[in-house]
Amino acid sequence: MIESVLAPTDVVLAREPRKLPVRRALMAPLALLLFVVVWEGYKAIGPENGASIFGWKLIPRTSDRAMPHIIDMLRRFGRPEVRGANERTVLSVVIAATWYSLRLSLFGLVVGVAAGLFLATLMSRFNLARRALLPYLVASQTVPLIALAPITVNWGGKLRPFGHEFPAWMAAATLSAFLAFFPIAIGALRGFASPKDTSVELLDSYAASWWQGFRKLRFPSAVPFLIPALKLAASLAVVGVVVSEISIGLRFGIGRLVISYYQDGTSDPAKVFTAVMGAVVLGLVMGGLVAMADRFLTRARPTEANS
Repeated sequence: MIESVLAPTDVVLAREPRKLPVRRALMAPLALLLFVVVWEGYKAIGPENGASIFGWKLIPRTSDRAMPHIIDMLRRFGRPEVRGANERTVLSVVIAATWYSLRLSLFGLVVGVAAGLFLATLMSRFNLARRALLPYLVASQTVPLIALAPITVNWGGKLRPFGHEFPAWMAAATLSAFLAFFPIAIGALRGFASPKDTSVELLDSYAASWWQGFRKLRFPSAVPFLIPALKLAASLAVVGVVVSEISIGLRFGIGRLVISYYQDGTSDPAKVFTAVMGAVVLGLVMGGLVAMADRFLTRARPTEANS
Protein backbone atom coordinates (compact mmCIF):
# COMPACT_ATOMS: atom_id res chain seq x y z
CA MET A 1 0.00 0.00 0.00
CA ILE A 2 2.77 2.45 0.93
CA GLU A 3 4.67 1.74 -2.28
CA SER A 4 1.58 2.40 -4.40
CA VAL A 5 0.90 5.65 -2.58
CA LEU A 6 4.42 6.93 -3.19
CA ALA A 7 4.44 6.00 -6.90
CA PRO A 8 3.93 9.10 -9.12
CA THR A 9 1.04 9.02 -11.58
CA ASP A 10 1.52 12.16 -13.65
CA VAL A 11 4.55 10.97 -15.63
CA VAL A 12 5.64 7.73 -17.17
CA LEU A 13 8.78 6.48 -15.47
CA ALA A 14 11.21 4.20 -17.22
CA ARG A 15 14.26 2.56 -15.83
CA GLU A 16 16.98 2.74 -18.39
CA PRO A 17 20.60 1.73 -17.92
CA ARG A 18 22.77 4.79 -17.62
CA LYS A 19 25.44 5.06 -20.24
CA LEU A 20 28.80 6.62 -19.62
CA PRO A 21 29.39 9.22 -22.37
CA VAL A 22 32.64 8.98 -24.29
CA ARG A 23 33.34 12.62 -23.55
CA ARG A 24 33.26 11.98 -19.80
CA ALA A 25 35.50 8.95 -20.17
CA LEU A 26 38.09 11.07 -21.98
CA MET A 27 38.15 13.83 -19.37
CA ALA A 28 40.64 12.07 -17.07
CA PRO A 29 43.37 11.45 -19.69
CA LEU A 30 42.81 14.91 -21.17
CA ALA A 31 43.20 16.49 -17.73
CA LEU A 32 46.40 14.51 -17.19
CA LEU A 33 47.71 15.59 -20.59
CA LEU A 34 46.86 19.23 -19.82
CA PHE A 35 48.75 19.00 -16.52
CA VAL A 36 51.84 17.65 -18.30
CA VAL A 37 51.66 20.40 -20.93
CA VAL A 38 51.30 23.14 -18.31
CA TRP A 39 54.11 21.70 -16.16
CA GLU A 40 56.59 21.34 -19.01
CA GLY A 41 55.49 24.59 -20.63
CA TYR A 42 56.05 26.60 -17.48
CA LYS A 43 59.38 24.86 -16.90
CA ALA A 44 60.45 25.90 -20.41
CA ILE A 45 59.51 29.59 -20.12
CA GLY A 46 59.52 30.27 -16.35
CA PRO A 47 62.40 31.86 -14.44
CA GLU A 48 64.87 29.33 -13.11
CA ASN A 49 65.23 31.04 -9.73
CA GLY A 50 61.68 32.34 -9.47
CA ALA A 51 60.57 35.95 -9.31
CA SER A 52 59.05 38.40 -6.85
CA ILE A 53 55.94 40.55 -7.18
CA PHE A 54 55.80 43.65 -4.94
CA GLY A 55 58.47 42.08 -2.74
CA TRP A 56 56.64 38.76 -2.42
CA LYS A 57 58.23 35.75 -4.07
CA LEU A 58 55.19 34.36 -5.86
CA ILE A 59 56.63 33.02 -9.11
CA PRO A 60 57.91 29.47 -8.44
CA ARG A 61 61.32 28.30 -9.56
CA THR A 62 61.78 26.09 -12.60
CA SER A 63 65.16 24.59 -11.79
CA ASP A 64 65.59 20.84 -12.03
CA ARG A 65 65.82 20.66 -8.26
CA ALA A 66 62.45 22.39 -7.77
CA MET A 67 60.64 21.14 -10.89
CA PRO A 68 62.06 17.97 -12.40
CA HIS A 69 60.92 16.93 -15.84
CA ILE A 70 57.98 14.55 -15.94
CA ILE A 71 60.07 12.00 -17.81
CA ASP A 72 62.70 12.09 -15.03
CA MET A 73 60.02 11.31 -12.44
CA LEU A 74 58.74 8.39 -14.49
CA ARG A 75 62.24 7.02 -15.00
CA ARG A 76 62.91 7.20 -11.29
CA PHE A 77 60.13 4.68 -10.69
CA GLY A 78 62.16 1.97 -12.39
CA ARG A 79 65.36 2.56 -10.46
CA PRO A 80 66.32 1.22 -7.00
CA GLU A 81 65.05 3.18 -4.04
CA VAL A 82 68.61 3.55 -2.76
CA ARG A 83 71.09 4.24 -5.52
CA GLY A 84 73.84 1.71 -5.84
CA ALA A 85 71.92 -0.96 -3.91
CA ASN A 86 70.10 -3.96 -5.34
CA GLU A 87 66.93 -3.30 -3.39
CA ARG A 88 63.33 -2.77 -4.37
CA THR A 89 62.52 -0.22 -7.02
CA VAL A 90 60.83 3.03 -6.18
CA LEU A 91 57.72 1.85 -8.01
CA SER A 92 57.30 -1.20 -5.77
CA VAL A 93 57.85 0.88 -2.63
CA VAL A 94 55.34 3.54 -3.71
CA ILE A 95 52.74 0.90 -4.65
CA ALA A 96 53.13 -0.82 -1.28
CA ALA A 97 52.83 2.48 0.60
CA THR A 98 49.82 3.55 -1.45
CA TRP A 99 48.10 0.21 -0.87
CA TYR A 100 48.73 0.50 2.87
CA SER A 101 47.27 4.02 3.03
CA LEU A 102 44.36 2.99 0.80
CA ARG A 103 43.31 0.29 3.26
CA LEU A 104 43.47 2.75 6.15
CA SER A 105 41.46 5.29 4.14
CA LEU A 106 38.80 2.73 3.26
CA PHE A 107 38.54 1.62 6.87
CA GLY A 108 38.24 5.22 8.07
CA LEU A 109 35.68 6.00 5.37
CA VAL A 110 33.50 3.01 6.27
CA VAL A 111 33.60 3.88 9.97
CA GLY A 112 32.93 7.54 9.22
CA VAL A 113 29.98 6.74 6.95
CA ALA A 114 28.47 4.41 9.57
CA ALA A 115 28.92 6.99 12.33
CA GLY A 116 27.55 9.80 10.17
CA LEU A 117 24.45 7.85 9.13
CA PHE A 118 23.79 6.80 12.71
CA LEU A 119 24.03 10.36 14.01
CA ALA A 120 21.92 11.72 11.15
CA THR A 121 19.23 9.10 11.75
CA LEU A 122 19.24 9.89 15.48
CA MET A 123 18.97 13.64 14.86
CA SER A 124 16.26 13.13 12.26
CA ARG A 125 14.20 11.00 14.63
CA PHE A 126 14.53 13.16 17.74
CA ASN A 127 14.56 16.95 17.59
CA LEU A 128 16.14 17.06 21.04
CA ALA A 129 19.09 15.02 19.76
CA ARG A 130 19.47 17.34 16.77
CA ARG A 131 19.52 20.46 18.94
CA ALA A 132 21.94 18.85 21.37
CA LEU A 133 24.37 17.23 18.93
CA LEU A 134 24.49 19.45 15.85
CA PRO A 135 26.43 22.36 17.45
CA TYR A 136 29.05 19.94 18.76
CA LEU A 137 29.37 18.26 15.38
CA VAL A 138 30.09 21.61 13.76
CA ALA A 139 32.52 22.57 16.54
CA SER A 140 34.37 19.26 16.22
CA GLN A 141 35.56 20.18 12.74
CA THR A 142 37.35 23.28 14.02
CA VAL A 143 39.84 21.20 16.02
CA PRO A 144 43.18 20.95 14.15
CA LEU A 145 43.97 17.44 13.02
CA ILE A 146 47.60 17.81 14.07
CA ALA A 147 46.45 18.52 17.63
CA LEU A 148 44.36 15.34 17.72
CA ALA A 149 47.08 13.06 16.36
CA PRO A 150 49.19 12.91 19.57
CA ILE A 151 46.05 12.24 21.61
CA THR A 152 45.07 9.22 19.53
CA VAL A 153 48.62 7.91 19.70
CA ASN A 154 48.53 8.08 23.51
CA TRP A 155 45.43 5.91 23.44
CA GLY A 156 47.64 3.06 22.29
CA GLY A 157 49.13 2.65 25.75
CA LYS A 158 45.88 3.10 27.67
CA LEU A 159 43.09 1.49 25.66
CA ARG A 160 42.74 -2.23 25.18
CA PRO A 161 39.45 -2.79 23.32
CA PHE A 162 38.18 -6.35 23.79
CA GLY A 163 41.49 -7.25 25.38
CA HIS A 164 43.55 -6.32 22.31
CA GLU A 165 46.24 -3.69 22.07
CA PHE A 166 45.34 -0.44 20.31
CA PRO A 167 47.59 -0.58 17.21
CA ALA A 168 49.35 2.45 15.81
CA TRP A 169 47.51 2.27 12.51
CA MET A 170 44.21 2.58 14.36
CA ALA A 171 45.17 6.13 15.31
CA ALA A 172 45.38 7.13 11.63
CA ALA A 173 42.13 5.31 10.83
CA THR A 174 40.40 7.05 13.75
CA LEU A 175 41.43 10.49 12.53
CA SER A 176 40.36 9.54 9.02
CA ALA A 177 36.92 8.53 10.29
CA PHE A 178 36.77 11.72 12.37
CA LEU A 179 37.07 13.84 9.23
CA ALA A 180 34.84 11.62 7.10
CA PHE A 181 31.79 11.39 9.36
CA PHE A 182 30.89 15.10 9.34
CA PRO A 183 29.87 15.59 5.67
CA ILE A 184 27.95 12.31 5.80
CA ALA A 185 26.04 13.38 8.91
CA ILE A 186 25.16 16.81 7.51
CA GLY A 187 24.30 15.52 4.02
CA ALA A 188 22.16 12.69 5.35
CA LEU A 189 20.39 15.00 7.79
CA ARG A 190 19.48 17.36 4.95
CA GLY A 191 18.39 14.44 2.81
CA PHE A 192 16.17 12.95 5.51
CA ALA A 193 14.40 16.30 5.80
CA SER A 194 14.01 16.77 2.02
CA PRO A 195 10.67 14.93 1.41
CA LYS A 196 7.69 17.22 0.95
CA ASP A 197 5.28 17.66 3.81
CA THR A 198 2.45 16.28 1.69
CA SER A 199 4.30 12.99 1.22
CA VAL A 200 5.00 12.71 4.94
CA GLU A 201 1.40 13.56 5.83
CA LEU A 202 0.16 10.98 3.34
CA LEU A 203 2.23 8.28 5.02
CA ASP A 204 0.91 9.39 8.40
CA SER A 205 -2.64 9.11 7.11
CA TYR A 206 -1.99 5.45 6.29
CA ALA A 207 -0.67 4.89 9.83
CA ALA A 208 2.86 4.16 8.61
CA SER A 209 5.40 3.88 11.37
CA TRP A 210 8.40 6.20 11.52
CA TRP A 211 10.68 3.37 10.44
CA GLN A 212 8.47 2.59 7.43
CA GLY A 213 8.52 6.23 6.42
CA PHE A 214 12.26 6.35 6.89
CA ARG A 215 12.88 3.22 4.83
CA LYS A 216 10.41 3.98 2.03
CA LEU A 217 10.62 7.76 1.78
CA ARG A 218 13.30 9.54 3.78
CA PHE A 219 16.32 7.37 3.01
CA PRO A 220 15.64 7.10 -0.77
CA SER A 221 15.14 10.87 -0.84
CA ALA A 222 18.50 11.35 0.87
CA VAL A 223 20.53 9.49 -1.79
CA PRO A 224 21.11 12.62 -3.98
CA PHE A 225 22.40 14.40 -0.87
CA LEU A 226 24.57 11.47 0.20
CA ILE A 227 26.52 11.17 -3.06
CA PRO A 228 28.22 14.61 -2.85
CA ALA A 229 28.74 14.05 0.87
CA LEU A 230 30.35 10.69 0.16
CA LYS A 231 32.73 12.26 -2.35
CA LEU A 232 33.79 14.87 0.18
CA ALA A 233 34.10 12.24 2.91
CA ALA A 234 36.35 10.09 0.71
CA SER A 235 38.73 12.97 0.06
CA LEU A 236 38.78 13.89 3.75
CA ALA A 237 39.48 10.27 4.67
CA VAL A 238 42.56 10.35 2.48
CA VAL A 239 43.68 13.67 3.94
CA GLY A 240 43.17 12.31 7.45
CA VAL A 241 45.32 9.25 6.79
CA VAL A 242 48.15 11.10 5.03
CA VAL A 243 48.33 13.87 7.63
CA SER A 244 48.13 11.33 10.45
CA GLU A 245 50.96 9.28 9.00
CA ILE A 246 53.10 12.41 8.86
CA SER A 247 52.12 13.63 12.34
CA ILE A 248 52.50 10.37 14.28
CA GLY A 249 55.34 8.94 12.21
CA LEU A 250 53.39 5.88 11.09
CA ARG A 251 55.54 3.67 8.90
CA PHE A 252 54.61 1.98 5.63
CA GLY A 253 52.14 4.68 4.52
CA ILE A 254 52.39 7.10 1.61
CA GLY A 255 52.37 10.11 3.94
CA ARG A 256 55.45 8.91 5.76
CA LEU A 257 57.07 8.06 2.42
CA VAL A 258 56.63 11.65 1.25
CA ILE A 259 58.53 12.90 4.31
CA SER A 260 61.20 10.22 3.93
CA TYR A 261 61.78 11.04 0.26
CA TYR A 262 61.70 14.77 0.96
CA GLN A 263 64.86 14.35 3.01
CA ASP A 264 66.58 13.22 -0.19
CA GLY A 265 65.09 16.06 -2.20
CA THR A 266 68.32 18.00 -2.54
CA SER A 267 70.24 15.22 -4.24
CA ASP A 268 67.32 13.35 -5.79
CA PRO A 269 64.38 15.72 -6.47
CA ALA A 270 62.60 13.34 -8.84
CA LYS A 271 62.31 10.81 -6.04
CA VAL A 272 60.22 13.21 -3.97
CA PHE A 273 57.62 13.55 -6.68
CA THR A 274 57.25 9.79 -7.04
CA ALA A 275 55.79 9.68 -3.52
CA VAL A 276 53.60 12.68 -4.34
CA MET A 277 52.31 10.80 -7.38
CA GLY A 278 51.47 7.89 -5.11
CA ALA A 279 49.39 10.22 -2.92
CA VAL A 280 47.64 11.54 -6.03
CA VAL A 281 46.85 8.01 -7.19
CA LEU A 282 45.48 7.26 -3.72
CA GLY A 283 43.04 10.14 -4.03
CA LEU A 284 42.05 9.14 -7.57
CA VAL A 285 41.38 5.54 -6.51
CA MET A 286 39.18 6.70 -3.65
CA GLY A 287 37.34 8.99 -6.03
CA GLY A 288 36.85 6.13 -8.47
CA LEU A 289 35.43 3.91 -5.74
CA VAL A 290 32.96 6.63 -4.79
CA ALA A 291 31.97 7.02 -8.45
CA MET A 292 31.26 3.29 -8.58
CA ALA A 293 29.19 3.60 -5.41
CA ASP A 294 27.31 6.49 -7.04
CA ARG A 295 26.37 4.36 -10.04
CA PHE A 296 25.37 1.48 -7.77
CA LEU A 297 23.17 3.56 -5.48
CA THR A 298 21.45 5.41 -8.34
CA ARG A 299 21.24 2.50 -10.79
CA ALA A 300 17.51 2.02 -10.20
CA ARG A 301 16.49 5.66 -9.93
CA PRO A 302 13.73 6.22 -12.48
CA THR A 303 14.12 8.75 -15.26
CA GLU A 304 11.26 10.68 -16.76
CA ALA A 305 10.15 9.58 -20.19
CA ASN A 306 7.67 11.02 -22.59
CA SER A 307 4.25 9.44 -22.20
